[in-house]
Amino acid sequence: MKKIEIACFNLESALIAQKAGADRVELCADMLVGGTTPIIETIQQARKHLTIDLYVMIRPRGGNFVCSEAEFEQMKLEIETIKKLGVNGFVFGILNKDKTINIEQNKVLVELANPFPCTFHRAFDEVLDYQQALEDVISCGFSTILTSGTFPNVMEGKEVLKQLVIQANNRIEIMPGGGLRSTNILELNEMVKANWYHSSAITDGSGLANSEEIVQLKKKLQS
Repeated sequence: MKKIEIACFNLESALIAQKAGADRVELCADMLVGGTTPIIETIQQARKHLTIDLYVMIRPRGGNFVCSEAEFEQMKLEIETIKKLGVNGFVFGILNKDKTINIEQNKVLVELANPFPCTFHRAFDEVLDYQQALEDVISCGFSTILTSGTFPNVMEGKEVLKQLVIQANNRIEIMPGGGLRSTNILELNEMVKANWYHSSAITDGSGLANSEEIVQLKKKLQS
């Protein structure tokens, strides 16, 4: 069964996502910078009202994905705190300055998050060698990579996404995301053959997930 994760930047979107049939919510704050760690109160409210899985983004700021020591300590503290709130997983990703995967820091965070699964987010799309980066992310212990195939959106990156799924060979989930809509999910799925797909399902400037868009994403994925 193919599944859909909805990126939600507020509690209202998370509730819409669940009602429309999403399989999982990725909760974050600050849509304009691609997502940051949401505040504790929002996580608590989401957990209170959601019965579907809830993954939480751990990212101290927008901008690049290189972490200072202070930011790394902040991420560790956030994981330790949010683990106690009944979430189901975490979403993060740290790069080195040369745009390779920071194996040391990521591995520490994955171990800290244990037993909860971790998704390496779209920091992956900045790497220069996606084949090596895939192996590095696997070695850190992540369960999923959220990626648009190192291109600005999933349709431009579909060839790379297909190659990543083949190379991953069920060792890790490759979850296409970035410009994924009900208008292109059918074509993408036929080519890439991933198990999970990721969308914000935002179709206007409201910042809210669109219920009908989620319904259509699910419908086309199951067709």
